[in-house]
Amino acid sequence: MPATDKTDRTMTSVTAQEALDFHSQGRPGKLEISPTKAMATQRDLSLAYSPGVAVPVKAIAEDPSTAYDYTTRGNMVAVISNGTAILGLGNLGALASKPVMEGKAVLFKRFADVDSIDLEVDTENVDEFINCVRFLGPSFGGINLEDIKAPDCFIIEQKLREVMDIPVFHDDQHGTAIIAAAGLINALALTGRDFKTTKLVCNGAGAAAIACIELIKAMGFNPENVILCDTKGVIFQGRTEGMNQWKSAHAVKTDRRTLAEAIEGADVVFGLSAKGALSEDMVRSMAPRPIIFAMANPDPEITPEEVARIRDDAIVATGRSDYPNQVNNVLGFPYIFRGALDVRASTINDTMKIAAAEALASLAKEDVPDDVAAAYQGNRPRFGAQYIIPVPFDPRLISAIPMAVAKAAMESGVARKPITDLEAYGRQLSARRDPIASTLQRIYERVRRQPKRIVFAEGEEVQVMRSAIAYANQQLGTAILLGREDRMRETAEREGIDLDRPGIQIVNARVSKRVGAYTDYLYARLQRKGYLFRDAQRLINNDRNHFAACMVALGDADGLVTGVTRNYSTALEDVRRCIDPKPGHRVIGVSIALCRGRTVLVADTAVHDMPSSEELADIAEEAAGLAKRLGYVPRVAMLAYSTFGHPSGERSERVREAVNILDKRRVDFEYDGEMAADVALNPKVMEQYPFCRLSGTANVLVMPAFHSASISTKMLQELGGSTVIGPLLVGFDKSVQIVSMSAKDSDIVNMAAIAAYNAGM
Repeated sequence: MPATDKTDRTMTSVTAQEALDFHSQGRPGKLEISPTKAMATQRDLSLAYSPGVAVPVKAIAEDPSTAYDYTTRGNMVAVISNGTAILGLGNLGALASKPVMEGKAVLFKRFADVDSIDLEVDTENVDEFINCVRFLGPSFGGINLEDIKAPDCFIIEQKLREVMDIPVFHDDQHGTAIIAAAGLINALALTGRDFKTTKLVCNGAGAAAIACIELIKAMGFNPENVILCDTKGVIFQGRTEGMNQWKSAHAVKTDRRTLAEAIEGADVVFGLSAKGALSEDMVRSMAPRPIIFAMANPDPEITPEEVARIRDDAIVATGRSDYPNQVNNVLGFPYIFRGALDVRASTINDTMKIAAAEALASLAKEDVPDDVAAAYQGNRPRFGAQYIIPVPFDPRLISAIPMAVAKAAMESGVARKPITDLEAYGRQLSARRDPIASTLQRIYERVRRQPKRIVFAEGEEVQVMRSAIAYANQQLGTAILLGREDRMRETAEREGIDLDRPGIQIVNARVSKRVGAYTDYLYARLQRKGYLFRDAQRLINNDRNHFAACMVALGDADGLVTGVTRNYSTALEDVRRCIDPKPGHRVIGVSIALCRGRTVLVADTAVHDMPSSEELADIAEEAAGLAKRLGYVPRVAMLAYSTFGHPSGERSERVREAVNILDKRRVDFEYDGEMAADVALNPKVMEQYPFCRLSGTANVLVMPAFHSASISTKMLQELGGSTVIGPLLVGFDKSVQIVSMSAKDSDIVNMAAIAAYNAGM
């Protein structure tokens, strides 16, 4: 089975205990239910439940289509499995499939803002499964079937599509087929072939393989030019051994009987079988400029390196994220359902699948703009043999694929709510994307390409050790643990942590040969600030923040992360003794807040207590610069308790003056103020001020004071259910990040990755 959201080579760098910890920490599992309406007053409860709820009940009884208007049905998909074919693990039962189904639901939300719930049906009886699912139809706008063994999956999907009036989609089949077809479209174009004359061999005759064959035939492949093989060889007309009706539908008239015979002279090979199924001799026997999709997972039928040893004219795709051209189902199912739900499609038909494949193929041919290039590991890919399929974190997917699917649904007559303004629909789709996760992924991918040495100053702490190991395991670079080695190893043994692994370096400040150099450096900086040489020496010998910061300042490490054992301001003061601001810049703290899918940067959340007008202008520039580096187009709101002069006050006057200063500087980003938070963030409220310079709601908020910034972000995190990353330190000449004292190991890893990312800027 090709790569999906479920399998990835990065799993090899994750221990079993880390995986269990991830799923168990905090609230167990990966999902929760969160209300979308306020439940703060008695009136709210009266509207949400009795008596108010009776009104939509009656409306739906009179007109069932209004369920899409008054309930979650229009944005809700059920992910359903009986656990008979979990990943590559086989039949482990319905309950064991739950972590996978939860993960699928998370990806629906993450990539396409589709709400989803997992349902595990504890039966292997096909009729029982069908009868269970068919009666759940009123609850959902679509059904995603998952991890059901063949041939049961064919029977189940076919019957449910017949008896239900909502989309039923078995992703193991069709998701794979759509992504493979997209890659094939581009591979054929690059090699000068067409669908009607190309000869293709598919090795593997399971659900995904048969779906691939059916889709490419629907797209124009000549059935006589497609040979399907299974473990017993070629599926030919007249064969009886190991056959079923789905294989028989693709039997061909041929005298070839083995896979090797079938592949000889073939233009394309689809592998949906097992590691090693394709030999080098088979690849040699293929036609010039062969196309090889080795999609078995976690290990392909043949690796790109093996192909490259024997041919330099091949285009290769796999199911692996560490090779170019990854056939990954997450490129398809979230967006296909997004488009289907938005037009209230009654089914997902071949027209919609082909439209999705063609949209994916077209996206890979487009020039990659600046704000998207960061998604490609720091490189700007170009259409060619190494780039025939977009990568999963391309933010353009959310607008391109659903729009194509929705349009195809309308044209094929299965849309029950046509979209009249497709351009406006595209803008709405782009707004659904979860930018903070995209940003973190781009950061991680960039760092993997340019690994960095990050010093973890508080190396004796358990969560710091775990985060350092995670940093190294994720191939982000070398994690330098600073501390007493004997104390570290004692703690590690007690906690079951293995420090003897690649990418982990232990440094003990007291025995380091660099103590003298660091002391001289620090003394030169502090001697005119009341410090004696022995003071500098004591700081280097006894304080890990000073030692670590000097490591970064003198180039012995690329970045620093600290903060677990002392408060933020103290750690910041330590670092400032060793590292200066970048010339022409101001050090500030910026927090990234994700609130219900919407991301805003908040500044200054760490450094300036009561900033002057000049400082506020500097803070705005630094925050806007960070927004640009993270791939956003900054719209900066200078916040205050007043809005454009009412009510007046000294603090508001400072904010107004900061705007005037920015006017004189002629900066290259949108900004305005002073304004209250609701004006900056609520488009309806902003409309009351037609003269406001912002073209849309703000995504960078400059707070009038440190206390308001700190209080607001912490309230968002604790009361608003928001995710807050930071504060991120911006403006230092070297890369430094400080975490909170309550930081978990995952928080520390994120900040270490950000430190590494900034070190490469």
